[in-house]
Amino acid sequence: MFAHDQERSQSDHCEVAKRPSLSKEAIAVLSLRLSDSDQRHNTVNLDPKERLTMILRVMTIIGVLLLSISAPWATAQGDVGMKAPDIMNEMWLNSLPLKLMDLKGKVVIVEFWTFGCYNCRNVEPHVKDWHKKYAEHGLVVIGVHSPEFAYERDIDKVRQYVAEHDIRYAVTIDNDYSTWNRYRNHYWPALYLIDKQGIVRYVRIGEGGYQDTERLIQSLLQEHL
Repeated sequence: MFAHDQERSQSDHCEVAKRPSLSKEAIAVLSLRLSDSDQRHNTVNLDPKERLTMILRVMTIIGVLLLSISAPWATAQGDVGMKAPDIMNEMWLNSLPLKLMDLKGKVVIVEFWTFGCYNCRNVEPHVKDWHKKYAEHGLVVIGVHSPEFAYERDIDKVRQYVAEHDIRYAVTIDNDYSTWNRYRNHYWPALYLIDKQGIVRYVRIGEGGYQDTERLIQSLLQEHL
């Protein structure tokens, strides 16, 4: 059916959890740092008991770091198979307000992004391409603009970016993070692919996986209600 085919640098953020700025996991890691004197010891000179203690402490730090990385991903993936939350934002660009309940029978991409995000800009051409190729076949793209920094809250700047980058699909302004929170989202960019029944079928965090995502879009478009 289809052909297969602030004060940090504006290009330096995304794909990181938005809030809190200092996570509990990070605090735990800081609390587990070795004392200055321990750090200066050569492990070769430690007795077996001291060496075992140091190894266990290092392993604990590694475990906490892995948990802090995997927990948000698990939360996002846990939404697969669930009914997609509706989008309640009042401000929309390129479209009248859209409700998922009114889009039954359509395949919907909900993409969380912000215009200062370097990774979002890398994903953007693919999202625009999917909109161009599949809109007439029943794909609806909704870009949820959830700002990370204060300057990204400026609606005129969002409107300017959308115009300059020729973004033609619907964009909703999520300055209060209402949609971000309803989706329990943690990342920029994040893409939620929703089927014709309004069920989240796939979540993609960050860049990449474009061919897999497009194949799934094609598959969902061919599903019957």
